[in-house]
Amino acid sequence: MRYGIVFALASALLAVLSVACATENELILATTTSTQDSGLLDSLVPLFEEQTGYNVKTIAVGSGQALRLGEEGEADVILAHSPDAEEAFMAGGHGIDRRPVMHNDFVIVGPAADPAGVLGAASVAEAFAAIASDGSGFISRGDNSGTHTRELSLWESADVSPKGRSWYQETGQSMGATLTIASDKQAYTLADRGTYLALRDDVDLAVLYEGDPDLFNSYHVIVVNPAKHASINVEGARAFAGFITSSATQELIRTFGTDRFGQPLFVPDAFLQSTPGSGAGP
Repeated sequence: MRYGIVFALASALLAVLSVACATENELILATTTSTQDSGLLDSLVPLFEEQTGYNVKTIAVGSGQALRLGEEGEADVILAHSPDAEEAFMAGGHGIDRRPVMHNDFVIVGPAADPAGVLGAASVAEAFAAIASDGSGFISRGDNSGTHTRELSLWESADVSPKGRSWYQETGQSMGATLTIASDKQAYTLADRGTYLALRDDVDLAVLYEGDPDLFNSYHVIVVNPAKHASINVEGARAFAGFITSSATQELIRTFGTDRFGQPLFVPDAFLQSTPGSGAGP
């Protein structure tokens, strides 16, 4: 009987240790869907896991939702592209380290026939105003993502309130899904260039407006504050932040997509200083 009790206790202890080790090795990454849809994470995450031994659970959602997961202690590290929301996150004490990772840009895509005449617009605000004036279909992510937030600011700059208009539809879905719906309906949408290029062969949409400074799209990695939630794997989060901003990974980002698309999907930014008040160093 005594040996049976000892064996049972030993088994229980091993089970507890096994769960503890699994928890220590698990890292939850909340990230924008564009990093997933573009295929970038499919290249970087396995390499990080191989180098560090961490098992990464990736949650690909809009930037707004990714930041909320961090606030709620449901993510250890965040990769987002919504600067104003990120700065508010840091100001609220939810993050302890925010570093620039990379950038690309947003583009307006739509049917090649371009019924609204977006191609001839002098500014992105003029392009949005033309879509509204023509009543051409526009498909919005409508999900509080970084892309959706930028889209709303562009409508504001065009002095247009699209909500409730017959030509304006919100999907509440990822960038990839939104591009597919826009293609099916031959409507316009705002997309990050990386996701558009990754799906270009699968959708019937053309880039109709690009290059405006208001279309700049930056990504940052944020380590969630463990003082807010004891469950945060801060060591793993720091390891991921260090990995994605390392010179070797930045070189992979610099060339990612070139072999398939003839151009990179992102431009590495880790050498840049963080924005003032971000809580991060160089």
